[in-house]
Amino acid sequence: MRLDDDDTSGGSRTPALMSAGPAGEQIPPSPPASAPGTGRPEPESGAEPEATEQQAQFIDSLVDFTRRHKADQWSGTLSNFLETIVRAEPSRATRTSHQYVWDMLRSQGKEDENGVLRCALLSSELFGIDDPIARVVDYFKAAAAGSEVGRRLLLLLGPPSGGKSTLVILLKRGLEEYSYTDAGALYAVAGCPVHESPLHLIPHSLRADFRQTYGADIEGDVCPYCRVRVEKEFGGDFMRMPVERIFISEAGRVGVGTYAPHDPTTADIADLVGSVDLSKVAQFGDEGDPRAWSWSGSVYAASRGVLEMIEILKVKREFLYLLLTLTQEKNVKVSRFPLIHVDETIVAHTNLAEFRKFLQERENEALLDRMVVIQVPYTLDYRAEAKIYRKLISGAEPAFQQVHLDPHVLHTAAVFAILTRLHEGEEKGTDLSKRVRLQAGEAVDGMGRLDAERLRERFADEGLAGVSPRFVINALSAAIIKSNAHSLTTMDVLLALKDAIESDARIDPKEKRRWIDFLVIARKDFYNRWVKEDVHKALFVSFEQEAQGLLDKYVDEVEASLDNHKVRDPITSEERDPDERMLRAVEEKIHISDSGKHSFRQEVVRKAMGAYKRGEKFTLDSHAPLHDAIEQYLFEQRRNVLRLVSSTTRPEEETQQKISVVAKRLVEEYGYDEHSAKEALNYVTTLLAQE
Repeated sequence: MRLDDDDTSGGSRTPALMSAGPAGEQIPPSPPASAPGTGRPEPESGAEPEATEQQAQFIDSLVDFTRRHKADQWSGTLSNFLETIVRAEPSRATRTSHQYVWDMLRSQGKEDENGVLRCALLSSELFGIDDPIARVVDYFKAAAAGSEVGRRLLLLLGPPSGGKSTLVILLKRGLEEYSYTDAGALYAVAGCPVHESPLHLIPHSLRADFRQTYGADIEGDVCPYCRVRVEKEFGGDFMRMPVERIFISEAGRVGVGTYAPHDPTTADIADLVGSVDLSKVAQFGDEGDPRAWSWSGSVYAASRGVLEMIEILKVKREFLYLLLTLTQEKNVKVSRFPLIHVDETIVAHTNLAEFRKFLQERENEALLDRMVVIQVPYTLDYRAEAKIYRKLISGAEPAFQQVHLDPHVLHTAAVFAILTRLHEGEEKGTDLSKRVRLQAGEAVDGMGRLDAERLRERFADEGLAGVSPRFVINALSAAIIKSNAHSLTTMDVLLALKDAIESDARIDPKEKRRWIDFLVIARKDFYNRWVKEDVHKALFVSFEQEAQGLLDKYVDEVEASLDNHKVRDPITSEERDPDERMLRAVEEKIHISDSGKHSFRQEVVRKAMGAYKRGEKFTLDSHAPLHDAIEQYLFEQRRNVLRLVSSTTRPEEETQQKISVVAKRLVEEYGYDEHSAKEALNYVTTLLAQE
């Protein structure tokens, strides 16, 4: 595959890792004339038809995007707002920030058969962290329902490059898009620095009547700035206050605020809540006049939406108390003003080191009690990890996009990354390999779903340490830079990862040895199996049919053996005893002992009968261990042919033709290019020579 391809699944190269054991100003051109009736430029003469059509489609998509984002503009007075907007849908007009976010999430997803909301906005960009995403969704669901969770700051905790920032960015982008829809229409007092709800203008003495009239509650008080405007500009007639529809925009500082910590010695809380604007004091004559205040703080920008606090535990303690008070009481206190009501959702994130340091200080217990902490670990599913690499690679430099990756590069690198994130406990290499497969949802002999759940409970903090996706991508980039060929094999990338580990001064020597051992495990237990299957299937076109035929024969022989009856030979029609030799030859491939063969055969027959009763065919995918056994059995039978075809020592013309056919099939059907196909054949030859 190329770097911008969708396939992410590998090849080989040098056996270096094979022996490794554990251990003057120009006048600009005139713009092209527009094609009549389209609003887009006419194609230049001599332009490629496909390129021209693609450009036209892109311009059309821009026009369509603009059209879709031309949401209805609305403006009027508070009186108009009550008569039209509130009367139509009171519940939407009185939504809190948490309710608004929850409605946005629901608009972007759908509930599954268990009533759990699956949000496409998040799951389409974040891979392998479904549980943390579900917990974030549950937080907003509970907060929107009015529970105490809504009075807690949401803190995302996890390792670097784990998806915390991406999750918050997606929430912010989702809010921006949602505010342009009819369901996401949001209204505010025109000119209000905190974009407050127009309903704040309604006096508290009349809010009970509002509840009886519209069936909805009003939360919050009018801000000092708007209070002065009502008196100074409208003589106290708040029904004439202007109201407008607003659209959430991080760039426009409406409904989205972001704060990143800097040098604590120079950090000023004014970055969050503003300060006196001395240039306006002379105009209004009083520093206590709200109109002389600079409402530029991130807290005000985020009002009605989301405030993102980056590395929140690095800020001063006074910042934390302000934020936690804002979360719990929905107001902030600044000098010269009464409490300012601000309704917003605070989503913060931090890393493990800062959080552990925070926990060690006893005075932080009260602060921690006001937080909802959700861990966002690295994924433990190697397939999801490979999707992350694909996403990161999609933004690579154009030069990188010229490089072909064999079909197992990303998955093998991902297996290595997952191994570094697992706790070894008392288990060693083979068991770790099984756990990697379990985490990916694969069937593993001797381990079931309950075993996987027990392991997750036992190692609840797995994924909070280990190799980050960035480490792997950096190694991949280094391999691309070093490679003269425009093709990388899995072995190239494994060697690049080995170099990256050995040259990284931050990694403890003992840890380096463990990680290099994991590279060997990734190669032996995963890549070797995948590449042998590719070569095998490319060499034997009828592999799938042969394997299914052998499976059917195995099941027939097993049934006869268990029932103690004869088998009728399909060719001679003679009856004979079950072929115990063939049965044991298959079973021994997956280490089924002679004493354990009876229970294994009973399990196979039970699954085959279950498939039959459901009207399904019993296939290789129906029983993972038996699938592995049959593949290995067929591979063993054809070992000599594979050795002959993959040999490069002066092959005869007929053999050379077979090699060319196999290499061509690897390229056309399995995602290799010429270089990686040749390397795969050479690699498999070496493996066979070692067996």
